[in-house]
Amino acid sequence: MSLPVDAVTGPVPWVAMYHSVGDCSDDPYRITVTPERLDRQLAWLTGQGLRGVSLAELLAARARGEGRDLAGLTFDDGYADFLTAALPVLRRHGCTATLFVLPGRLGGDNAWDPLGPRRPLLPADGIREAAAEGIEIGSHGLTHLDLTKADDATLKAETAGSRAALADLLGTEVAGFCYPYGTVDRRAVDAVRDAGYAYACAIDPGPLTGPHALPRIHIGQNDTAARLYLKHRLHRLRRRPVAGLR
Repeated sequence: MSLPVDAVTGPVPWVAMYHSVGDCSDDPYRITVTPERLDRQLAWLTGQGLRGVSLAELLAARARGEGRDLAGLTFDDGYADFLTAALPVLRRHGCTATLFVLPGRLGGDNAWDPLGPRRPLLPADGIREAAAEGIEIGSHGLTHLDLTKADDATLKAETAGSRAALADLLGTEVAGFCYPYGTVDRRAVDAVRDAGYAYACAIDPGPLTGPHALPRIHIGQNDTAARLYLKHRLHRLRRRPVAGLR
């Protein structure tokens, strides 16, 4: 997958950021939505004339000058509940998504979160199953480290190393990266680009915004139709067009 990186300038796409789908009764980081809430959120998206797709599909459409009726759906960390709780809802609404996983923590849990319950992560077979269902697999680094604090060797392992590990696991190249914690600086962006990724997702990268630092909108359990409307509207008003995207 390649993206235009010439002088073409266009609006930044609307990309939703999810994590876990399941029980959100103990959720100090607000990373979980219930399947019922996800179902209503995707129904709202469809009602706006939008279809949720993977970042690969969205950016490929944008590169052709199309895709204004598409919205990106991303799920961070690779939780095991993606297969059991999120995927059935995505299927019901005709959506795909990008799942950002941690090849250095296959079958582990969210040990990087000091608070809240331990949530199991997908093993290798689960990641391959998601890919077989049409879900794009991207890297979230090897182990969920803040790349802005990593030394040179660790930064290379978390970017290039994780891409190589996923290529071995999936038998195909990996196009996308997602910065753990959403933290990003020029050094991290350069490392991700040098590792061969076609695009990368952050949260609010400010002046670094571009194909290797795409902003996303956090979506949580409290995001009703009214809140989603505002998040969609404000994104269009706040995000300036950037070079490298049509």
